Amino acid sequence: MAKFTGVSVTLATEIASVYTVIAQVRDIAGPNQSTDTIETTSRDNANLYKSYLAGMRDGGEVTFDLVYDPDLATHSAASAGGLVKLLQDGTLNNFRLSFPDAAPATTVTFAGIVTNFAPKAPMNDAFTADVTIKVSGRPTWA
Repeated sequence: MAKFTGVSVTLATEIASVYTVIAQVRDIAGPNQSTDTIETTSRDNANLYKSYLAGMRDGGEVTFDLVYDPDLATHSAASAGGLVKLLQDGTLNNFRLSFPDAAPATTVTFAGIVTNFAPKAPMNDAFTADVTIKVSGRPTWA
């Protein structure tokens, strides 16, 4: 049985050295970290199983959707730290995911680049956007 719900998870962007929660976020996925593997199997391996070393690590991506409001600072193309502005400028920015598991909450902080901001305007539904942040470097879990 699940111990926590996702409703209290927040995603924040750093604006002027302060983490500001990104408004109207809905579903969040990631960071989907991974590690490359390097095969080290040799002819000396008598057990017929391949062997590996860990290679380069990838901090992954964080993807989410939000109810889009171009006038909100965290969505804006004009505001520092706004997702559209970060995408257009190609700016590396700091982000923080906070989970509601304890006090203090578990957090994941990471530097990232907004690589996708895709607005959707359905005829009979909310104005939304799909967003992707590519993690740069090692995420810090605390």
